[in-house]
Amino acid sequence: MDEDIAIIETNTRKEKIKIFFIKNKKILFFFISLAVFLLIGFFGYGEYVKKKKIEISDFYNSTIIYYSDQNKEKTTNKLIEIVYKKDPTYSPLSLYFIIDNQLIDDKPKINELFQVLIDETKLESEIKNLIIYKKALYNADQIDENNLLEMLNPLINSESIWKSHALYILAEYFYAKNEKQKSKEFFSKIINTINANQDIVREAQKRLNRDLSD
Repeated sequence: MDEDIAIIETNTRKEKIKIFFIKNKKILFFFISLAVFLLIGFFGYGEYVKKKKIEISDFYNSTIIYYSDQNKEKTTNKLIEIVYKKDPTYSPLSLYFIIDNQLIDDKPKINELFQVLIDETKLESEIKNLIIYKKALYNADQIDENNLLEMLNPLINSESIWKSHALYILAEYFYAKNEKQKSKEFFSKIINTINANQDIVREAQKRLNRDLSD
């Protein structure tokens, strides 16, 4: 008797499952299709990103390998193109190459390229902070105090590893302008900064002891 009841219950469950699938086959088919589509899209997008990365890498490497004074303008245009591709690796490298080799004399254009990296390129936070620091360093000899402070504020008000570098730029900036009290304040901040670069700490201490002692 118990066996008969168990068989009936099993058959009933199977029938209910069968009916459920029949009634909901369109919905089930939709979700299965969606899952398959998403998996294909995920792996397909990964392959696409990988392919684009290789293309940008090859484009960058071939550009700098064949750089010479004879193709300076062509090289510059290619590197600018890479900056605008907003690649987290090769866009910064392209701008650094432009600056290091003085391929562009126009400061506003260089600053425009910096902003493409800072505002529009997906970068790790400390890479972005490094680029902010490099932009400030590039401009420090030609901008006023307010603009320099505004440029460096994201680093000064953070715990970035580049904070001490930013403070050092400001300290030397004010020292060069003979504003020694402001310079002393920024050198002192370096000494008290957590995780400050130790080489910069030593240089700051030398300045304070040698040139800014009371």
